[in-house]
Amino acid sequence: MKTVRFRRTGLAAAVGGAMLSLAAGQALGSAFALQEQNASGLGHAYAGGAAAAEDVSTIFFNPAGLVRLQTMQVVVAGNIICPSAKFHDSGSQPAMFQPLGGNGGDAGSCAAVPNLYVGIPFTDKWSFGLGINVPFGLQTEYDSDWLGRFQAIKSKLETVNINPVISWEPTKYLTVGGGVSWQHVKAELTNRVNYAAAFAQGVGSAVAGGAVPPAAATPLIGAAAGLESDVKINGNDSGWGWNVGVLWQANEQTRIGAAYRSKIKYDVSGSINISNPALGPLPPTLAPAGAAIASGVNAALASGDVTLALEMPDTSNVSIFHQLNNKWDLMADLQYTGWSSIQELRVVRSTGVSLPPTPENFRDTWRVSVGANYRYNDAWTLRGGLAYDQSPVRDAQRTPRLPDNDRTWVAIGAQYKYSPTIALDFAWAYIFIRDPSMNQNAGSTAANGLISGSYKSNVNIVGLQLTYTVK
Repeated sequence: MKTVRFRRTGLAAAVGGAMLSLAAGQALGSAFALQEQNASGLGHAYAGGAAAAEDVSTIFFNPAGLVRLQTMQVVVAGNIICPSAKFHDSGSQPAMFQPLGGNGGDAGSCAAVPNLYVGIPFTDKWSFGLGINVPFGLQTEYDSDWLGRFQAIKSKLETVNINPVISWEPTKYLTVGGGVSWQHVKAELTNRVNYAAAFAQGVGSAVAGGAVPPAAATPLIGAAAGLESDVKINGNDSGWGWNVGVLWQANEQTRIGAAYRSKIKYDVSGSINISNPALGPLPPTLAPAGAAIASGVNAALASGDVTLALEMPDTSNVSIFHQLNNKWDLMADLQYTGWSSIQELRVVRSTGVSLPPTPENFRDTWRVSVGANYRYNDAWTLRGGLAYDQSPVRDAQRTPRLPDNDRTWVAIGAQYKYSPTIALDFAWAYIFIRDPSMNQNAGSTAANGLISGSYKSNVNIVGLQLTYTVK
């Protein structure tokens, strides 16, 4: 029998390259920006965010609003975000030499998003503020044996943003502000690789090259049938950005605000850890050939270090806040997000070899929201709001990492002033997600199977905030 030489130009290389690129990239490639930067704004669906300046959380939404508060204030807030994403199969196909698997259960998972803000006026015209928050995040996880396991199992993205700002009032009717942001991102991603298909490709190459006889193909392939590799990706990086804003008091009842938050570039560095399975039993005469082919597959599916260049999108907001009378406030917001900064994701190994890029083709998006406050009495203020939020994900590029689509928000909330110095905010929002369809094979149905079907998705958000004002 001839020596088996495994060439990494067939299915094994395709599986190794495409799946590693997918795992390292696509969890960072959906609508993972978080609006939930306080709980007071959640009650009116974040309408009027750049103009309301109701508390020091304006540091995130528009730093120009900070100086108008004219007193030291601390806000501690948190939102519990609970997405639900249940896949419904309608024609999915199994990967080669693998069972199809189930629907994956509910991929959604609750996560807490904390916020902290401090504002300190140091003259009647200047204020300093510091915000600590989570501007981007993602958490989904499917059953480990689901039909899309070769594309995604677990996706977890966490960020922390530290944002000092300065706010200045140059005139009675105009305030401006700006700051810098240090942001850290960390990701953990898992999926499976179809080891059986990669091994079968190696067997085919060995037979074509005369290294093993054709009659040996069936028992060799049978020794790897159903085998899968486990893939786990970890990566992190830090980057710098900035935000600016302007707030104009048009008259005693009306404020108009505009704010901009910059892009942030990352060079995410991390590692791919791949656990490859052992072959099933083979006749003694075929064991050497099986070991040689497995060695080639294992080399193609090797652990190692990788990097990924990523540019988070910028955002722009224009808002209006109008005090209709001593009971009612009306507000609206228009937000633009430059998601087109993400067109593809390219993972590069430490050897300098670039894996096949993952196309994203994100589109820029708009979000529009309207809301109101109703002052029931001196202690209680009631809130409500609606929003429509576009998704940057195009149908052809939608993936199971986060099955995103356009969303409609319905929100309610209330603020209770316990004392002149302490206020409590409670809020709840429900997000309707237009049913996302999916027809995705990550480049190869043979290697990865075909995910064909649709999702039933929604999000519940509960927010709580404590505001302490120094008197």
